[in-house]
Amino acid sequence: MHKYEVILYWSNEDNVFVAEVPELPGCIAHGATQETALKQAHEAIALWIDTAREFGDPIPEPKGERLMLA
Repeated sequence: MHKYEVILYWSNEDNVFVAEVPELPGCIAHGATQETALKQAHEAIALWIDTAREFGDPIPEPKGERLMLA
């Protein structure tokens, strides 16, 4: 299991729970329940890392602490 921060919230516009991984640009998932969105986020993280490896892109290390968002 990867240890990236996942931000989970409800989207009124899309009528789903959204799970964002701020340390991995563009890594986002969604689901009808919080559990589904989080499961999808873990799959999205794995795919993000696999794709970065395939293209030789850098993979950020998890910060291991809460990110400060404005």
